[in-house]
Amino acid sequence: MDLNKQTNMTMLCDFYELTMGNGYLKSGIRDRITYFDVFFRKCPDGGGFAIAAGLQQVVEYIQDLRFTEEDIAYLRGRGLFCEEFLEYLRNFRFTGDIYAVPEGTPVFPREPIMTVRAPAIEAQFIETYLLLALNHQSLIATKANRIVHAAEGRTVLEFGSRRAQGAYGAILGARAAYIGGCHGSACTIADQLFGVPAGGTMAHSWVQMFDTQYEAFKTYCEIYPENATLLVDTYDTLRSGIPDAIRAFNEVLRPRGITKCGIRLDSGDVTYLSRQARKMLDEAGWPECKISASNSLDEYLIRDILHQGACIDMFGVGERLITSRSEPVFGGVYKLVAVEDGEGTVIPKIKVSENVEKITNPHFKKLYRFYSRETGKAIMDYLCVHDETVDDSGTMEVFDPDNTWKRKTVYDFNARPLQETIFRNGELVYQLPTLEEIRTYCREQVDTLWDEVKRFDNPHVYHLDLSQKLWDIKDGLLRKKNK
Repeated sequence: MDLNKQTNMTMLCDFYELTMGNGYLKSGIRDRITYFDVFFRKCPDGGGFAIAAGLQQVVEYIQDLRFTEEDIAYLRGRGLFCEEFLEYLRNFRFTGDIYAVPEGTPVFPREPIMTVRAPAIEAQFIETYLLLALNHQSLIATKANRIVHAAEGRTVLEFGSRRAQGAYGAILGARAAYIGGCHGSACTIADQLFGVPAGGTMAHSWVQMFDTQYEAFKTYCEIYPENATLLVDTYDTLRSGIPDAIRAFNEVLRPRGITKCGIRLDSGDVTYLSRQARKMLDEAGWPECKISASNSLDEYLIRDILHQGACIDMFGVGERLITSRSEPVFGGVYKLVAVEDGEGTVIPKIKVSENVEKITNPHFKKLYRFYSRETGKAIMDYLCVHDETVDDSGTMEVFDPDNTWKRKTVYDFNARPLQETIFRNGELVYQLPTLEEIRTYCREQVDTLWDEVKRFDNPHVYHLDLSQKLWDIKDGLLRKKNK
């Protein structure tokens, strides 16, 4: 479902994209073919990898790009733009090429998760929305994947709509969380628009509406006997909440032969309460009753309470997931890496900085992932110039681009290109997968990573190596800039 059709997102751009576009036109370079890479410099939360997400929204944005007469009138009123540029915008369409890794792909710092090849004005103009879409959803998908990993196979639901940064943050955040591995969301519209399974039962207000807690539980079980999950901490979890839940289960569900039910803990010492609750439910003859927990959870809290012996079957995670509270910025950037001359020759460009990590990898490139034929695990990623090919039929020497003396021989591996062609000459040529397909692909690809890469603390550094040709080009540009 295209959210952009409800609001024209064309003007959701940084103003400098328009002033530069006007400048490109007046300078006579509006049609110069340029190459931009989208990449990030470090993984959120000090993790070992991230999850790419947001490509579908980029596709929808590109397809909908057009300036309205109201947009053009607004820009004319700013008194900065020539009439030739405004006329150019009146007929503006994206005519370039876009390459990207599929949504759900585990990705690593400094590798291009998207590459744009397009005339200068077009490529420059789409920067803001591309970064917005990819940064937000990649951040939430990555956080969700960490939380799901911490839950060790237990169900995780996204519960954060009311704490999200705006409506789109809630809706697209729920989508991204599902890609990252969450089993569903409390966000109803995310189910309606994208098919993210929505679910929920009751709030404390339901219990407070009735004269007694038991009456609230009994009524709920009568209305929703096949989906009876009761919130047991409104008053006193162990003294009244769980006993009243058991009584309602016994009187309403048991006579109907229903054994599927649940309770939810939303406060207190979840580890202690869940262990006591499990004991009480088992002794009452409800071993199949599931225990869920919520209340400001994240991957670290989930990991800790499980290690302490908590008896939890499902987690509802809200604000710390939907906002990625521990690190709420993904940090993806959009950098020029090459231009074409009048003969179509690709000329590499590099950004140099006193901060070494901000130096870019120049040129139009291809990104490969090497997988071990023996284990199926990902060995490393490999970045080369666009006209190079990787021969995985034999052995191959690779080296650390930052410490070139570190070399090793890779053997018995399969090399797979990671980027797909999304747009060619402005036309969509990529078959967008379903959300279920993206989620399954994400799970399968994360499984190819070694556990050491998936550690929360001090994860193994997964290597992105450069081809000798690309390294030589980069080194030559750096030496030239230093003269």
